[in-house]
Amino acid sequence: MFSDIGVFELVALVILGVLVFGPDKLPKVIQDISRFVRKVRAFSDSAKEDIRNELGPEFKDFEFEDLNPRTFVRKNLLDDGDDLGLKEIRSGFDLKEEAASVTDAVNGRSRSSGSAPSLRKQDPVRPDERPPFDPDAT
Repeated sequence: MFSDIGVFELVALVILGVLVFGPDKLPKVIQDISRFVRKVRAFSDSAKEDIRNELGPEFKDFEFEDLNPRTFVRKNLLDDGDDLGLKEIRSGFDLKEEAASVTDAVNGRSRSSGSAPSLRKQDPVRPDERPPFDPDAT
């Protein structure tokens, strides 16, 4: 629970506790806090167990941590099994090449690889002329 608290932070918390509550009341406050934390943990564990019992036997291996989207994606999509073939998709997709081909297609240039479709370059519009209207583009 307190794995990310270092020695200096712990010493600072003790000094702050002594200053705020005083050396006489500090042990009582620590006992009250630890009792409260135990009650919250017991309540949380009983609530989780009640939910598991209500879901039925098919959810006996259900973990509440799996509801976190990051954990779900890491567990189901990024595992070593790779049932969906995501590694093949990632290896076959070159983002820089795709971006370059789209940029060239927009600018009317043709790629030497031939992967990008060439677009017909239109004549520039004069300042006193309206650009052509394309209902599909709007």
